Formats: sequence, C-alpha cells, structure tokens
Amino acid sequence: MYTTGSTGGCAGASDRATDGCPYVDFSQYYKYYGDFDYANKLVLAAINAGSTSFTNINSPGQMDFTGKPDSMRKEIIKKGTAYMNAYMYAIREFEDGIDDCKAGCPGGQNGEGVDCNTKSLSAVHAWDEGVAFYTGSLEGTSLGGSSAGKLSYRLAEKRCANFKTCGANGDSVSGVSLVNTKLFQHLDIGKNNLLAGKCEETRPVLRQMVALMSIPLIQGTLRYAYKVDKLSGGDKEKAEGAVFAAAIVPRVSACSSSDADTIMNHMRIGASDTSFAAVKTAFERNYVCMNITCAHVGGLWYGAQDKYYDSAQPCGLPSPTSSPSPSPSSSQEQDKCAPTMGVISVSNLIILLTTILCFIGQ
Repeated sequence: MYTTGSTGGCAGASDRATDGCPYVDFSQYYKYYGDFDYANKLVLAAINAGSTSFTNINSPGQMDFTGKPDSMRKEIIKKGTAYMNAYMYAIREFEDGIDDCKAGCPGGQNGEGVDCNTKSLSAVHAWDEGVAFYTGSLEGTSLGGSSAGKLSYRLAEKRCANFKTCGANGDSVSGVSLVNTKLFQHLDIGKNNLLAGKCEETRPVLRQMVALMSIPLIQGTLRYAYKVDKLSGGDKEKAEGAVFAAAIVPRVSACSSSDADTIMNHMRIGASDTSFAAVKTAFERNYVCMNITCAHVGGLWYGAQDKYYDSAQPCGLPSPTSSPSPSPSSSQEQDKCAPTMGVISVSNLIILLTTILCFIGQ
C-alpha cells in the first residue's frame, strides 16, 4: 500500500496503474514507524513481552514491554488489534473501492454509459468491506449499534459519552455519536458516487471520513492522559493511553513532528511523566491541519458534577472560575456595582467602565 509495483499500482495489492498508491494515510504511518507492518509489530511485541523494534529507530513510538505486567500488555494487544490493525485496514478497503471504481469504470458515466453501474458493483463491495472492518459483526442492526461491539464504531460511541459529543448536534452525552452519524452520511455519499462511476469525486469524501475516524483516537489519548496525570492512573491506564497515542500520532506528525513527539513522549510506555496539558495543547495546535474542530473533539465530561473536568474543557472555551461567586444572603442585598466575577465574555475594559459609571450614578 506504499510502494509502486511493476505495472504502476500498489505492490502487494492489485498493482493497477489506476490505483491511488501510495495511499495518503498509510504513508503517514509508514513514514513515522518505518515499517509496513507497524501495527502488527506493536501487538506482537506486547504478546511476546519484547520491544517493538520499529525500523525508524528514532521514532518516539518505540516501546519495550520486557518485564511489563499482563494488565499493561493486554490493553496494547486488544486496542492495537482494533484501533491500529483493523482501523487502517478499513481505510485500505475504502481506498480499494475507489481503485476498483477507476478500473471498472474509466472515464465515469461518459466513458461506459449504462454499463457503468454494473461495472462499479465491485467498487461498492470493497467500500462495504471497509464498513465491516470499521464496525465489526457484533454491533447488530439497531441504530447506535450494541455495547457488545469491539471495533472503531464502538469506540466512537464510548468516547462521545466521555466528551459530550453525542447526539444530532454533538453536544450531548447520550444518543448516537456525531462521529458515526456524520461518517455514515459520508459512506452513503461515497457509495452512490462509486455506483455512478464518480471515482475521483469519492476521494475528498474519504478524506472527510478519515478526519472523522481520527476523533475517537484523539479523545482516547486525552482521556487516559488525564487519568494518568490527574487521577493516579496505573499500568492499565498508561497502556491504554500509549496505544491510543500510537494509533493517532503519525497523523499528527504529518502536520507537526514536534507536536507529535510531545504527545508520544508523554504517552508511550516508559514515559518519565505524563502532562495532560502538554498533550492537549499539542493536539489542539493541529486540529485545523487534521480537518477537525474543537467542537468535534469536545471536552472530558464529569457527569457526576455536570461539568467538564478541570482544565479539560473543549478548546476555544474559557476555563471556569475555580469557585462560584457567593450568593447574597437574604438580609444583605448584593452590591449591584461590584463587577461579576467569572463573566468572561466581556472585556476587562468594559467591566471597568461599567463599574465607574455605576458608582458615579450612585
């Protein structure tokens, strides 16, 4: 999926001259780790309690599981399989759908007319395979799937409740995740394009899909960075944070290698310390490049207190005051001229002028 074959396509794949090789997303991961089988190497290292030994020896993504407890290695194995191996293979199948469209319907509708839809069925078949590797067989047919799910679809549902990005507007802790809602809308557009032989029109749709698919991986990294840094997370939490970071950092690196290094140096197995603030800031600097927004990612939600965890609110939202202003007692009227603490949408200058005018009028 990275090197060109003898006939101009992807070596190790269909090797057709019309293939979109090298694939954008796989190329980012290959460049970061230096290996075609980077995800397999990570999982096998955890299984064998050894080192990843990525070819890119300077990659901060190198991890060593020698002597690490089972609780740590288990999380790497489970999540590495689902969110690195199956995740990239889903993207590969979407790319293959576009490749099949190009091979089966050159020139689109104008090229082969009424035969175009028939010839594009194989493209939709590959597209559906991508859906299968994203969703898995345990989600069932009900809207929102099933909690029994294990792959990326289920991750998006879990993380939306953690980051208040569920529901039609992506601002709720219940309902279908906005990621999956938007993703399946794009999947439908892509399918219709492929059936109509609109091959190149499908490529920007895939770029939007991949951007959406990255969001739960960012949320997962942030969630476990907070647990390790602020909530005394142990081996399990450190492992989960490490594998989420490993699954998304190559995409960050394509935007900023220094920010990617910051994230991985705080999250990898063996990190000397984990700073949630540093990880959060490093991600946020690259949202525009990654074609997502602060609202897409949301903030780490503290459901028990109906608020965001301290310093974990969505970027673009100011931090809440550490303590609310005291309520006036029944026998003492609140001073109407005192500037209200915690009002953060009004500039300090306006507050000052309002206060002065208020006292002049008294």
